[in-house]
Amino acid sequence: MTPESSAEDAPRKGISRRGLFGAAGAAVATGVAGYAAHSVLSGEESQAADTTGPVEFHGPHQAGIVTAAQDRLHFAAFDVTTTKRDDLIALLKEWTAAAALLTAGRDIGQYGAVNGPGGSPPEDTGEAVGLPPARLTLTIGFGASLFDKRFGLASKRPAALVDLPHFIGDDIEPGRSGGDIAVQACSDDPQVAVHAIRNLARIGFGRVAVRYSQLGFGRTSSTSRAQTTPRNLFGFKDGTNNLKLEDAEKLEQHLWVQPEDGAEWMIGGSYLVSRRIRMNIEIWDRTSLGEQETIIGRGKGTGAPLGKAEEFDPIDFVAKGSDGELKIPMEAHVRLAHPQFNNGAELLRRGYNFVDGSDGLGRLDAGLFFLAYQRDPRKQFIPIQTQLARTDVLNEYIHHVGSGIFACPGGVTPGSYWGEKLFA
Repeated sequence: MTPESSAEDAPRKGISRRGLFGAAGAAVATGVAGYAAHSVLSGEESQAADTTGPVEFHGPHQAGIVTAAQDRLHFAAFDVTTTKRDDLIALLKEWTAAAALLTAGRDIGQYGAVNGPGGSPPEDTGEAVGLPPARLTLTIGFGASLFDKRFGLASKRPAALVDLPHFIGDDIEPGRSGGDIAVQACSDDPQVAVHAIRNLARIGFGRVAVRYSQLGFGRTSSTSRAQTTPRNLFGFKDGTNNLKLEDAEKLEQHLWVQPEDGAEWMIGGSYLVSRRIRMNIEIWDRTSLGEQETIIGRGKGTGAPLGKAEEFDPIDFVAKGSDGELKIPMEAHVRLAHPQFNNGAELLRRGYNFVDGSDGLGRLDAGLFFLAYQRDPRKQFIPIQTQLARTDVLNEYIHHVGSGIFACPGGVTPGSYWGEKLFA
């Protein structure tokens, strides 16, 4: 298998949202047939500029995982409210058809946002009319709660889709956690990302309900070597040693589910852990620069490991200063999170900053919406987070308030739908 994003940034043929969508005529049925007819009829070259153009939706892996990280996020977790397996399958088919259109920068439905009958609600909500797709990706995952007795899926729950344990310091809010299905929308335009989640929620009305959602800005990781390392709300470069889309061999080892892992329907997929991490930024902002750098283990300006000059210089964990103390303390964040001290485990991170107003006590409700993809959470996220929760000094400035784990299957081909192999 090859990383999905090797071809994801290639232009995709399709009509822009400015085009007309009524050519199918009233004879075309609504639902999936309507979406499919619209897709077929949209045959003109996209008017979007390459820098804001589409990311290929189909492929061996879902887009939005190793895709070069976009700047904006709208993440939503849904509870399935229908009790009928056929309803859920029909929804996933409709969502897949809609997602293929949305990521191509097209309206959804037979008529789109503005070309339908005046006496009926528009099939597309319309707030993205005139906007390019802005590299929109939509990535779906199935939560552990979906594998109960409702839909006959209990025997297909992957062994790696475990319930996350309670970590030291967790302050998890149930209303910000879990979910039967998660959809991650990433784009370089926030309105495009919100539009996508809004329309999927609208399509799902009566079959799913939004459990919680999270808006994010300012990616906190780079997933390609072509990207510079961004900064989190503590002001430090974040994700310097992240897995990158160019690391094909590492992705096979640490990211993509392999045939020998079990759960055949998950081959080519990945497991997503989401964590809403509240940052106590008012306390952090009164901490000295030297202490901040000691806590993280890197220089705040350059991002270089302490004792080194450049961001990507190898970390020397045994180097000592003139005082005889380790330059990177035993409890520094970069040491505790490093593969060297976690049996070689690595994650592909693509989290986002968030600021959700204030908490009513004069403090910003701000932090990091952590998103990490991996081949097996039992061997990657869980042991890493267990060690961090136990001894990381950074814990004095953060607390985890939301949590989720989802099985994200492999990509779809034209004519297939999200989760098709799960329901086979």
